[in-house]
Amino acid sequence: MTIDQKTRQAIDHTIHCLIGCGIGEILGMIIASQLGWHRYGRISLAIILAFCFGYALTYRNVRKKVETSKEAIKITLATDTVSITTMEIVDNTIELIIPNALIVSMTSFRFWWGLALSLTIAFIITVPINRYMISRNGHAHMH
Repeated sequence: MTIDQKTRQAIDHTIHCLIGCGIGEILGMIIASQLGWHRYGRISLAIILAFCFGYALTYRNVRKKVETSKEAIKITLATDTVSITTMEIVDNTIELIIPNALIVSMTSFRFWWGLALSLTIAFIITVPINRYMISRNGHAHMH
């Protein structure tokens, strides 16, 4: 089975998004866990950091290819907002569904298993959304 170019772009873009979201998500969960925050505090910090890292990684790559920071910011917001939002909604919904996944310590297997499972499902759901966005307006060509 061969994968068409738009699907390959969507997979590549989603992997890139997953890396940024994953870094932010894991750091947010670790920091909030260490501070003893309850699940909604953990989710909030994880979402904020996921967007920060996701946007930062994309901005860094896009900035190398465009003339101005303003242009890089515009492209970054256009290419990543839907992707990161989708990934975070799915990821955090799954984590809320897994019993106690958001209230155990980071040394717990459930903590890491929940993050791995939720990010994997988020990736699977986000690929077709990114594929649609690419086919609609070619948004991943800058990555």
